[in-house]
Amino acid sequence: MAAAAAEATAAVRRLAAAPQRACGLPAWRADTAAGEVLVVAGGVGPAAAAAATAAVLASGLLGGAPDAVLSVGIAGGFRDRAPVGSVVLATASPFADLGSGSPGGFLPLAELGFGTPPAEPPAELLAALRDRLGDALAAPPVLGDVLTLATMTGTDERAAELAARHPAAVAEAMEGAGVAAAARLAGIPFVELRTVSNAIGRRDRAAWRIPPALDALATAVAAVCAGRWPATG
Repeated sequence: MAAAAAEATAAVRRLAAAPQRACGLPAWRADTAAGEVLVVAGGVGPAAAAAATAAVLASGLLGGAPDAVLSVGIAGGFRDRAPVGSVVLATASPFADLGSGSPGGFLPLAELGFGTPPAEPPAELLAALRDRLGDALAAPPVLGDVLTLATMTGTDERAAELAARHPAAVAEAMEGAGVAAAARLAGIPFVELRTVSNAIGRRDRAAWRIPPALDALATAVAAVCAGRWPATG
């Protein structure tokens, strides 16, 4: 599941995919060494991502339950953790701004007694994809949490706050936890794969490197689809 059409088309660039529609959304289907792959541009943000993922999984378009659901796209990277140009595999995909404010600062849902633990990929699947990416890329993938935010970070102060609150986080995006929520309800393994187009902090579009990040996404998706994925329990 991608957000924007530009991310989805980058994801299938090296997969010889055919365009179609999936639940009214732009989609591309390809036969790969990993099996049949359906890439859908589900929309931006966690709510759109969750709704699109749930609709596609319930539609029967896949002819059965898939081996896994991936959230793919570009992301911002925390400085000194995931530099621009990195490929990131998420070890967890937490909702980072879903909670409550308080006089003492932000309170996540877990501290309020609601919600579920952040989605984590099965260890054997994460290891297999890490190894494939390591073989295909000039540098090994960065492993760490990818935060899901409904509002992207636009100041250095906010970036520092998030980095301090989430020491395992390496990147931020807008869809992973939403995709994960739908996959979890369907009982399907979930993984988030991102390529870093910009540093998290003060918003500076001139410093963004979106075309190279999309090129890296094409390489990364082709690499993870280069063979069957391990069975997960």
